[in-house]
Amino acid sequence: MVVVDTLLNEINEKLNEGFEEMVGWRRHMHQHPELSFEEEKTARYIQGKLQSFGLEVKTNIGGHGLIGVLEGDQPGKTVALRADFDALPIDDEKEVPYKSQNPGVMHACGHDGHTAALLGTAKALSAFRQQIKGKVVFIFQPAEETPPGGAKFMVEDGVLDEIDYVFGVHLDSQAPVGTVAVGEGYQMAAVDKFSILIQGKGGHGARPHEAVDALVIASEVVSSLQKIVSRHVDPLQSAVVTIGVLQAGSAFNVIADKAVLEGTVRTFDAEIRKQVEDQIRRIVEGVTSAYNATSTIDYLNGYPALYNPPEETEVVRNLLVDQFSEENVREMEPSMGAEDFSYFLLEKPGTYFRVGAQNEKVETQFPHHHPKFDFDERALLNSGKSFVKIISHYVF
Repeated sequence: MVVVDTLLNEINEKLNEGFEEMVGWRRHMHQHPELSFEEEKTARYIQGKLQSFGLEVKTNIGGHGLIGVLEGDQPGKTVALRADFDALPIDDEKEVPYKSQNPGVMHACGHDGHTAALLGTAKALSAFRQQIKGKVVFIFQPAEETPPGGAKFMVEDGVLDEIDYVFGVHLDSQAPVGTVAVGEGYQMAAVDKFSILIQGKGGHGARPHEAVDALVIASEVVSSLQKIVSRHVDPLQSAVVTIGVLQAGSAFNVIADKAVLEGTVRTFDAEIRKQVEDQIRRIVEGVTSAYNATSTIDYLNGYPALYNPPEETEVVRNLLVDQFSEENVREMEPSMGAEDFSYFLLEKPGTYFRVGAQNEKVETQFPHHHPKFDFDERALLNSGKSFVKIISHYVF
């Protein structure tokens, strides 16, 4: 144990020495963000860094995904660490030197930080190949923000075939820097997306009896869908049905002939997920047919719910308590947000945890996906030290 502790101290010192470099990597990616499924330049940037660390690199995994492989000099487990690197379609409103140079595209969720932290971890660990028993695989995943998600395609491409455990981190701008959050069970919801086209019959606004008003029908559908959770879902279960788009009509005196609705469903339980989908289909069919209209539903089952296995999560909790102290390790609160790391956890044991990234400055306190989102960059070090502590349990 003393030997491992000494080794951890040496690796963490390497992380400390590389902090400014990690910040530089993060800021470079922040200046040059790319949207989901378009991250070609970012992938090449990551590839160059990994190769400079002397790692074996495999590219084009499930799209722009890539991995760096650090094989130790002794046999043992293979443990994977994952970071995502896509950005969002948001204008960067920060006034900082590293502001996005791509109009309408911004790292507003911390993925640049995840990637920089994992690169720093890879560089630090690469200096200790002789002490590693097994392999460490650094997974860099594209397209986390856009269903069907990059994780799905990387898994289908075999990225986890030789992996024993997989771990992922997410920065949290709503939690103080220096803290981490861990939680077992369902932590992120399954996310589904649907689009509904209602086809009625247009007409003059003064003669509604001759038309089939798609706008009125769409309004009735919206109202009915909002009753699914309160009247069809067990109150001890969790579900969300949200309509984000309703488009219909073109003039004040014209009855709309068609309407489009778009929305999302969030659930934890697979049976509830299917139940809500079925109920949406029944309601849409029932309401539109009652008004002599027709409907078409395009329903996309997105990411599954993220479930943290209890055993591995407890291991990580204890390791992070040892790293950061018990008072700085918090219980992770489940969220109806979605995260495609869930695909990895469906295949292999591991856990997903959060690292606090907020300080007393207002600039670090904006929520994720906000146009002024930013974070305390000391969270890069804490993410790296979390990864190293977890790795130590399996390969040292």
